[in-house]
Amino acid sequence: MANVKVGLVQMSCVKDTKANLHKAIDGIRKAAHDGAKIVCLQELFTSLYFCDVEDYDNFELAETIPGPSTDVLSKVAKELNVVIIASLFEKRAAGLYHNTTAILDADGSYLGKYRKMHIPDDPAFYEKFYFTPGDLGYKVFQTKYAKIGVLICWDQWYPEASRITALMGAEIMFYPTAIGWATSQDEETNQDQYNAWQTIQRSHAVANGVPVVSVNRVGFEQEGAMKFWGGSFVANGQGKLLYLASHDHEETKVVDIDLNQANEFRIHWPFLRDRRIDSYLPITKRYIDEA
Repeated sequence: MANVKVGLVQMSCVKDTKANLHKAIDGIRKAAHDGAKIVCLQELFTSLYFCDVEDYDNFELAETIPGPSTDVLSKVAKELNVVIIASLFEKRAAGLYHNTTAILDADGSYLGKYRKMHIPDDPAFYEKFYFTPGDLGYKVFQTKYAKIGVLICWDQWYPEASRITALMGAEIMFYPTAIGWATSQDEETNQDQYNAWQTIQRSHAVANGVPVVSVNRVGFEQEGAMKFWGGSFVANGQGKLLYLASHDHEETKVVDIDLNQANEFRIHWPFLRDRRIDSYLPITKRYIDEA
């Protein structure tokens, strides 16, 4: 293990899917120019965040994986010798769709996909209308530069997901994300929500002793009703922020991550050693309401 430079592409999106793809590729190129070896794009980066409404026409945005976007991105990955983490709207079969992230290795090969396991259904986040919960389980991918784990947005709130991914050997956990504030909310509520979002993910880094990379979109969508809060960040295995993006601007950033720190953190904070796995069976229940 050694150091690896990771790139984050925080961007706004428009209705034109080709324009979004080209913008993302420009971000990948910039990150690679700045030394990135693994580049993560935000959730559903090829389109506006269409889950703000329940509209059957939006299913036309979906594509197969592998498919058109991965074909384009695999060529970019091979050209630049970078790993690309690409979150896409997957059409698996007629009437069957997933929120899915594809992993392309530095030689352009398709390593596989992770399908989002936890699907929200909140005002302006009507994902259950579009997405079937993932059925591939939690995944890690051995890339040229590191073994990575990938989870997606709403998965961020579940420590079980990050724990399992870490136990599978992930050296870095990536979270492509699309989350924001309702413009009707007061500033204190906005900040409380953002702080909770960042804190829960930093806690995953601490509990598992591995870095967390979270990449969010930015900008107004839904005709100004929703402002995606950006705030992409990288935290090391003790939860220390190595990078924090703005709430308002597109940013492409490269951050150097020391993979050797995981062993040091886990030796001094031996959470994995002290786990009482014999006592955790109740976690498989929905709620413990009986003796």
